[in-house]
Amino acid sequence: MGFMETMQAKMDATLVPVASKLNGQRHVAAVRDAFTLAFPLTLAGSIITLVNFAVLSPDGFIAKLLHLGALIPNLADYQKIFTPILNGTTNIMSVLIVFLTAYKLAEANEGDKVLASLCAIGTFFIIYPAYVASDAGNALPMTFMGAQGLFVALIVGLMVGELIPKMAKNKKLCIKMPDSVPPAVAQSFNLVIPIIIVFVGATVINYILGFVAEGGIQYVIYNSIQTPFRSLGGNIVTILIFVVAQQFLWLLGIHGPNTLSAIRSVMFAEQGVANLAYFGTNGTTLGCPFPLTWGSINDAFGNTGGSGATLGLIIAIFLVARKDKQQMTIGKLALAPGLFNINEPLMFGLPIVMNPIYVIPFILAPVSGNIIGYLCTMVFKIIPPVTLDVGWTTPGFLIPFLGSGGTNPLSLVIGILCVVVSTIIYLPFVSAAAKVNMRNAAEEE
Repeated sequence: MGFMETMQAKMDATLVPVASKLNGQRHVAAVRDAFTLAFPLTLAGSIITLVNFAVLSPDGFIAKLLHLGALIPNLADYQKIFTPILNGTTNIMSVLIVFLTAYKLAEANEGDKVLASLCAIGTFFIIYPAYVASDAGNALPMTFMGAQGLFVALIVGLMVGELIPKMAKNKKLCIKMPDSVPPAVAQSFNLVIPIIIVFVGATVINYILGFVAEGGIQYVIYNSIQTPFRSLGGNIVTILIFVVAQQFLWLLGIHGPNTLSAIRSVMFAEQGVANLAYFGTNGTTLGCPFPLTWGSINDAFGNTGGSGATLGLIIAIFLVARKDKQQMTIGKLALAPGLFNINEPLMFGLPIVMNPIYVIPFILAPVSGNIIGYLCTMVFKIIPPVTLDVGWTTPGFLIPFLGSGGTNPLSLVIGILCVVVSTIIYLPFVSAAAKVNMRNAAEEE
């Protein structure tokens, strides 16, 4: 028995039973189902993002390839047509998830699904950061309505979906209406006191946490994530720590790259400007002052397909999960966006978020790519440093080649090698997930 077969056998004996049990747990199932139900909107937002940044942005990969900036005057202006669509999809992902999580958990608890979901949305905005004054009036910031607010949305959805059905069964907390009142109206009144309790509890907790961080719960979580990374310096250890941290945050439902982007920008922006100036003067990336940055390592070698190097995941699905209709369907839909490093269809469609099966490869695949890139550029120096910003929608395996000036074909080979390695890493886990999905499908028939 070869290495792969041995590893697969061990996973079948350990990970598959655990994952099957976890998938049946009502809180995990509620989160999973919430992301699955939100997937069509996520996919729509991903496609629009692809069009906006790869085609309609002069810096986009397709726009550069076809010279659209020269052919179409004011190309970027046309992005305004599609940008509002994002406000109804990915930019309000937390609002969708808090509603759907509470809905599915209340359903599992045999409670009022709709009122629990509405209560969850109300609670989410009760603890949301306050309005900001502007010239046009008071405005509610959208910072935490998208992926950055997902962790809090999940907590609220799960707590409300658990509490409302349980309190509804307590007769002391119910307002009894006369028999002449329509059942729908009577049911609504039954939940008035539980809803008040949830609302008051949420605002009191948020008020108290406001003394810890201005803005309440959202900023407490946000700041507690950022603070440990403030003193890190720029080296391969730092980069790998950022990689692991952002992948782990994604697994919790927090948009890791966005959450840590402010810190990364402070640490690496000046280096990127210096490298660009060097290339403009010398016409080569060889000898650049800062060959080791976030962009030169992670973006070039560990991000092919998006966070988690998920192009390898898509390929692995096509190789070993053909009988799994769920993963195959998502894989086909995610292929086009994945080629341009947009992987929300995988994050929320499989989903990867809160999925125990994909914890290990989602972290290990990008770490492996980063190490390969570091060895090739900094240790063995067989390819030039990748210091040019070629656009984040450029297919990941091309970035080492194009980002180093497009002069060394071996850079392209290394980019493809990173995809191959990530695919190998994902293979056994995709196979395990397929077995879990097919087992669940068989039990539901």
